Amino acid sequence: MSDLLTLSGVSAGYGAIPVLHDINLTVAAGSIAAVVGANGAGKTTLLRTIMGQIRPTAGSIRVDGTDLAAVKVEDMVRHGVALVPEGRGVITELTVDENLRLGGLWRRNSAESARTLAQVYELFEPLQKRRTSAGHQLSGGERQMLAIGRALMAQPKLLMLDEPSLGLAPRITAQILALLAQLRDETGLTVLLIEQNVRSALSISDHGVVLNLGRVVASRPAEELASDTELRHTYLGF
Repeated sequence: MSDLLTLSGVSAGYGAIPVLHDINLTVAAGSIAAVVGANGAGKTTLLRTIMGQIRPTAGSIRVDGTDLAAVKVEDMVRHGVALVPEGRGVITELTVDENLRLGGLWRRNSAESARTLAQVYELFEPLQKRRTSAGHQLSGGERQMLAIGRALMAQPKLLMLDEPSLGLAPRITAQILALLAQLRDETGLTVLLIEQNVRSALSISDHGVVLNLGRVVASRPAEELASDTELRHTYLGF
């Protein structure tokens, strides 16, 4: 299995404040990788750096062999990268259908966009029933489904999610994570996941990466990380 995402020696931060230090990370195509660690470990900064919202001060980032250094944030989607940020990012004034169509707006093939829209509604049946409802009328779980669905409208190679379970009931969290596993298994989607529910994240992931103070302290198969009692107690709090 080839690597879709490769970070080599990546350092980044906010102005003069360094956050990430010499990050080396690979995510295999068609796999789920979970990045876990305590608050302040640099997890969100990592996703923002991959997405181009923060420019690295050192190192390189490649997706499917393409160096992202010169790619503008607004063009990332054209290179197959989509991010579902923490807080879901739904445009609450727009309807479900309008939010989803916005996600595929850059695609010029209307027939292809229509097929993708139908697939998203098939994946998220609650959204089908609420397609004319405004974003502010949705439950937290429905908003998260909408945020993921909108990202999928771009047909990404790499889907990145920042704390998708934040504020959701355990049952809804389980549904969201199960859906990510389904997308990997059925479509070959590659997922990079940041998730506060470490046990659940590792249970659906192929690989796990532990960040601590902006450095990778462990990178192993997810099952191995979950069973390493000392590492879990030291860095993950369970």
